[in-house]
Amino acid sequence: MSETRHVPVMLQRCLDLLAPALAQPGAVVVDCTLGLGGHSEALLSTFPAARLVALDRDPVALKLAEERLEPFGERATLVHAVYDELPEVLERLGIPRVQGVLFDLGVSSMQLDEAERGFAYAQDAPLDMRMDQTGGISAAEVLNTYPPGELVRILRSYGEEKFARKIVEAVVREREKEPFSNSARLVELIREALPQAAKRTGGNPAKRTFQALRIEVNGELPILERAVPAAVSALAVDGRIAVLSYHSLEDRLVKQVLAEGARNTAPPGLPVVPERYQPRLKLLTRGAELPAEDEVAENRRAAPARLRGAQRIREDVA
Repeated sequence: MSETRHVPVMLQRCLDLLAPALAQPGAVVVDCTLGLGGHSEALLSTFPAARLVALDRDPVALKLAEERLEPFGERATLVHAVYDELPEVLERLGIPRVQGVLFDLGVSSMQLDEAERGFAYAQDAPLDMRMDQTGGISAAEVLNTYPPGELVRILRSYGEEKFARKIVEAVVREREKEPFSNSARLVELIREALPQAAKRTGGNPAKRTFQALRIEVNGELPILERAVPAAVSALAVDGRIAVLSYHSLEDRLVKQVLAEGARNTAPPGLPVVPERYQPRLKLLTRGAELPAEDEVAENRRAAPARLRGAQRIREDVA
């Protein structure tokens, strides 16, 4: 079942980006966002000498991926963890450096497809949106308890929603009558709150609000802010990182970290640049690479994907 509903995005390009670092015996590759294991399965199949460490915060995804990766035996180590916990996971496993890291950000196919998780605005479901349902607050709790100003900030910052204030005013009015519990009521409220012109463009008008709530519930951007630098630090020299993002906020953050690593940080005017100021990364993609048209035609979820890659070219120097 998991195989038919999960199509890994930009799979061949991710494998090509990581390949030079993973051909050597003993290479370790980390899949920071295991999901249903599509990318992980391809990594293990393509690089028979490599060992995989895979992280996911969703226990349901971990169980399904475990079945899928069972044929690879001890080559695959699956860990219940959020991806900013990568340094602790590697330390626990006694792995000082890795040769490859892959991030496939955003919501997994399984989370979108299972209505009761509350990620999809196209079907009525409990407003949950937690990637790990064993803890944390739900989207309903955010809507029902956050102060109006905080809700406006979240919708603007995480959803880039121009009509955040209008939507929040309607939410606050409605939650006083009855707390929010299901997605259909929120979708209907958003439709009513937006001006006619705004409803005619850009797909489902609830899309940006749902994105913002999901990011808040799961702490996605603060986690990513810690995770990408940690992954770069975990790379051995010549190791490679590939990151798939699905909205501009994620992509901007990834771009900043990789560009920073590829920069010469020497003060101007030095005749010779000491090693500690030299770039520690080399960018492997020119800007962000997009999926091919034929892939988008076959898998519409690939459409917003943006891929960036980099190679570690030197150790940190104190």
